[in-house]
Amino acid sequence: MEETKKYIQSFLSQNKIEIPKSKDSLFDDFINNEKNTIAVKIIKENQQLIMKDWKLKNRIDDIIQQSVFLANGTVNKTYESKIDFIALGWDDIIYYEFKNLEDTGLAFDTKKELLYGEPKISGDIKIKLFFKIDGEAEEVTLNEKTITLIINPDPKSLWKNIESDQNDPFSKEDNVAVSSQFLDKNIVVASKRGRSHANVGSFREDDFAFKNFSTNGWSILAVSDGAGSASLSRKGSKIACDSVVNYFEENLNAENLNQFDEIVLNHYNKTDPESSKKISHFVYNNLSKAAHFVNQKIEEFANINEEELRKFHATLIFALVKKYDFGYVILTFGVGDCPIGLLNKDLTEIKLMNFLDVGEFGGGTRFITMPEIFQSEKFSSRFGFKLVDDFSYLMLMTDGIYDPKFVVEANLERIEKWNEFLSDLKGNNEDGSKVDFEKGNTAIAAQLSNWMDFWSPGNHDDRTLAIIY
Repeated sequence: MEETKKYIQSFLSQNKIEIPKSKDSLFDDFINNEKNTIAVKIIKENQQLIMKDWKLKNRIDDIIQQSVFLANGTVNKTYESKIDFIALGWDDIIYYEFKNLEDTGLAFDTKKELLYGEPKISGDIKIKLFFKIDGEAEEVTLNEKTITLIINPDPKSLWKNIESDQNDPFSKEDNVAVSSQFLDKNIVVASKRGRSHANVGSFREDDFAFKNFSTNGWSILAVSDGAGSASLSRKGSKIACDSVVNYFEENLNAENLNQFDEIVLNHYNKTDPESSKKISHFVYNNLSKAAHFVNQKIEEFANINEEELRKFHATLIFALVKKYDFGYVILTFGVGDCPIGLLNKDLTEIKLMNFLDVGEFGGGTRFITMPEIFQSEKFSSRFGFKLVDDFSYLMLMTDGIYDPKFVVEANLERIEKWNEFLSDLKGNNEDGSKVDFEKGNTAIAAQLSNWMDFWSPGNHDDRTLAIIY
């Protein structure tokens, strides 16, 4: 009763009504009235209901307004993000369900509290969390909270693939892939226009050429990378590769080769102490003439078309190979930043057959079109010779392959990096793209071309890779 009295006194006071001493007896009768006692009880119960309802509403709003940060995802890339209810302070949520995940490629694992999947759409995905908290009525309408998940587009999808102008007088195919025989081994080559060129409809600047010379037992393989800053480098690289093949087709005469065969045999049998010098002389004499020939052919073409020679700037690497009864002779030349790698039979050693102009020669890439390379005191360092019983792979590549896969020049001389590269080629990559080097695989050229679609942020140049195996 005392509690009822205090409540009514407070209520009257709030309404500026004070009970004088003279009316204490009247007031006691008033509060003892059963009707008033019941009224006070009902009012207090309603107040408690209002307070409880407010706390529920306020708590629900807190959850709805609470920020939830989810890691950004990327289309077609595996995604996982935990929504930890305890860490978020949502231990009073007694029921929940996620909606609006249809067609997103995502799902929610309630046991692991894990949002996972492979996003199929990009943009700000509005995930709907419907929930009920402790204290709400059994049949209450579920509360709705929106959680935003940012899914970035697949970077590959942002690049256009505009065909180059095949009516251009110096046009070439955007993508080429071939496989064939090379001596008693196989060869596969793929040359693919880079995304940066495809995006604007410009040309593939890389090129390659190879040929088996049936009359003298030699085979030649050449690869060239046209300079991105040279407007006609696509033609320069083609002339470079074709000219190398033409030179050796016309200038490897029988007398010269017979002498070399004898020198190589003596070198193999270690019967001539001067054989190394004689081999170096042969390599320098023949390969340097080939390099000069390429330079002259490009210059002649530039003059005929009244264009500046620098517009045809291109790197050049080539390997001249012959099979003997006792092994293989490999002669090489290189100018520019494209490597030639020779892997031994059991994949335990790598021989980098050329120096790259990014390191030893410094100061930027050199091109076969530059007359100064022939006058440099280091010109002789551009030639290589190797006599091996056998080998597993001989690879020539442009920097479109070398940059993303080897990153730095030093890695080109690490056998573990080449084995990683081979593992990548054989399917150990995020795309699962595989090149099958088994004998008789007629699809290998297409496989190599498909493998070249690998994604590497910042590396969107032309890609050319030639493999003798």
